[in-house]
Amino acid sequence: MPNIREQIVTQRSTKGILLSLTALCLAGVAIWVGYVQFFTNGLESLPTKICDGSVDRGLATQVLPPARSAEEGVKRQNSGDDLTFYCHVDTSNDSSLWSEAKVQPLSKADWLESYGVGGGNNRIIHTSVDGIEAVAKLDTEHAAVYVSCSPPGVPSYNASEDYAVTTRVEANGDLNVTGTALRQVLTDFAYQVTKHTYELAECKEPRDFPDQLPRY
Repeated sequence: MPNIREQIVTQRSTKGILLSLTALCLAGVAIWVGYVQFFTNGLESLPTKICDGSVDRGLATQVLPPARSAEEGVKRQNSGDDLTFYCHVDTSNDSSLWSEAKVQPLSKADWLESYGVGGGNNRIIHTSVDGIEAVAKLDTEHAAVYVSCSPPGVPSYNASEDYAVTTRVEANGDLNVTGTALRQVLTDFAYQVTKHTYELAECKEPRDFPDQLPRY
C-alpha cells in the first residue's frame, strides 16, 4: 500500500510540474506575440502597396528595421511638365525612406554626367534597360532613376528640350541591409515610384516598363 500511495503522489507531482511548465510556455508565447505585435509590427500595419499604391511595402521592410509604429505620406505638386511627387516612410525608431520624383527638362547624358557615370567614378554603380537609367552611390544611402518623358503642355519655347522623370531615394537611420543589397532595394523603390510618376505626368510616349531593372 505505501508503494502505491508513493506512486500516486509521484504521478500527481509529475503531472503538476508538466502542467506548470505548459502554462509557463504558453505565457511566454503570449508575451512574445504581444511584444512583436505592439513593439515591432509597425511597418506591417502599412498598406501592402505604399506611396499612393505604387510601391511594394516589402521594399520598405527590407530596408527599415522593425518598429513599434510607422507611417507613410505622399504629396503631389503641380502637373505635366512641372509635376513633383513625394513619398516617405517614417518609423518610431527614427529610420526612414524618402523619395522625390519630378518631371524636368534634362537629357539622359546630362543626368548621367551629374552622377559621374562614364567618368571613371568608382563610387557609382549603374544599370540600364530600354532607355531607363539607374544609379546608386556607394558612399551614401542614395539611389536614382531616369526615364525620358514628353509631358503634355510643354511650352513652345521648350519644345526641343529633352524632358524626363527623375527619381531619387534616400534612407536614413539604422537600416537592415548595407552595401550593394541596400543600393538594389533603394533602386527598386525609386523605379516603382518612377513608373507611377510617369503615369501621373501623362507622358506621351507609350512605354512598357519591365517588372524590374537589371540587377547590379
